[in-house]
Amino acid sequence: MASPTSSDTVPSHPFDATAVADLRTALLGEVVAPGDNGYEKHRRVWNGSIDRRPALIARCAGVDDVRTALRFAQEHQLPIAVRSGGHSFPGLSTCDDGLLIDLRPMSSIRVDPDAREAGVQAGVLLGELDAATQEHGLAVPAGIVSHTGLAGLTLGGGTGWLQRWYGLTVDSLSSVDVVTAEGEFVRASEDENPELFWGLRGGGGNFGVVTDFRFRLHPLGRQVMAGATFWPMDQAQRVLYAYRDWLADCPDELMTIVVQRLAPPLPVVPAELVGRPVIAVVACYAGDVDDGERVLRPMREVGSPVLDVFGPKPFVAHQRFFDPSFRHGCWYYVRSCDVAELDDDVIDVMTEHGPRISSPLSSVALWQMGGAVARVGDGETAFNGRGAGFTFNINGNTATADGFDAQRQWARDYWSALAPFHTSVYVNFLMEEGDARVRQAYGEAKYERLRALKRRYDPGNVFRLNENIRPD
Repeated sequence: MASPTSSDTVPSHPFDATAVADLRTALLGEVVAPGDNGYEKHRRVWNGSIDRRPALIARCAGVDDVRTALRFAQEHQLPIAVRSGGHSFPGLSTCDDGLLIDLRPMSSIRVDPDAREAGVQAGVLLGELDAATQEHGLAVPAGIVSHTGLAGLTLGGGTGWLQRWYGLTVDSLSSVDVVTAEGEFVRASEDENPELFWGLRGGGGNFGVVTDFRFRLHPLGRQVMAGATFWPMDQAQRVLYAYRDWLADCPDELMTIVVQRLAPPLPVVPAELVGRPVIAVVACYAGDVDDGERVLRPMREVGSPVLDVFGPKPFVAHQRFFDPSFRHGCWYYVRSCDVAELDDDVIDVMTEHGPRISSPLSSVALWQMGGAVARVGDGETAFNGRGAGFTFNINGNTATADGFDAQRQWARDYWSALAPFHTSVYVNFLMEEGDARVRQAYGEAKYERLRALKRRYDPGNVFRLNENIRPD
């Protein structure tokens, strides 16, 4: 992670006032410069530890705005950052002294319930998509935090509550519209530019600015059986052993995440439990609610739970379950890895390092994989790691800078203890960790295939503020 810059630093402008005025005139959207009303608001991203100051922010209203902004940045040799929801852990959706292409104003959603298809612009957030599709009893499998941007999540692969039943977000993608580094408008699908379509399904923002997605929609009742059961952290080993056995026969409709953290100060959490170290199994059953209650019951009865908040609830409500734990402006740091299985040694690491959490915002999320994710052929998309058993997301987080260094170190130590069991890593869970980790995220064969695509669509590495695939 780059060190935060001073909030009173004024970027140097490699262009004059006339050029900025011309850009304002050319854009249907808004150009925001340092000193303008809204600059402080629009330069901020979700991760509060990232404090960067773009030279200009182009808040694009459509494809033509994106093309104009790209042309301006290249004429003035500005680095380019692209943002939809701004949820990048390492803050790669903003920059210092460059042009920030802000896609958030491009937020239309077009649902065709009869065809079970949706056209979604790149500025849409997950909660907005869920609301629009659930109106028709349909869904796109996407994410677990409602204020996440759809574009970044999708381009990295897209894990979420429906993945074991309907696959990753990219597995429901039917086509994508892209503006390339040269300003060319390209559509990619299985039948049109299929190699680019392959790369966009997991290869991130390396090949251009995606402006529009088209998804296949899936049936999902408005009510799901979902929630969480909490146990004291000192019961972690018993809970994890039982969890592993319980998953052996679980249906694909069930998706679970094991969480280790300090009990949060939420209305559903009793005051005497707040701040105590707990382990929880959070789950969503995408099928019939009564079936979900039956499937979940054995896990909920393990040991001595201190809190159970499972029940029938709207899917859109469960999609907001983690929102309070990942608020805008807090300081976030993550280390991640995939593991093949939840064996005794992995459980030992969890039981040793989980109790060392000391920040109310730090947590471990152990994502269950498999199901529909694993049934897609490994070579069908750029996303890697379909054979993983579980994905670790280890968050060392704080509300402010106070204590952040200690939480980062805790996350690193936990991750390092898992090193003997690392397989792959989910690209959306990377910090700025260097080329070797990006290669690990894709595997050598896919990485070389992605490099060939990069040389074709972005040989100058214009789009380099990402988990970068270098063309040379």
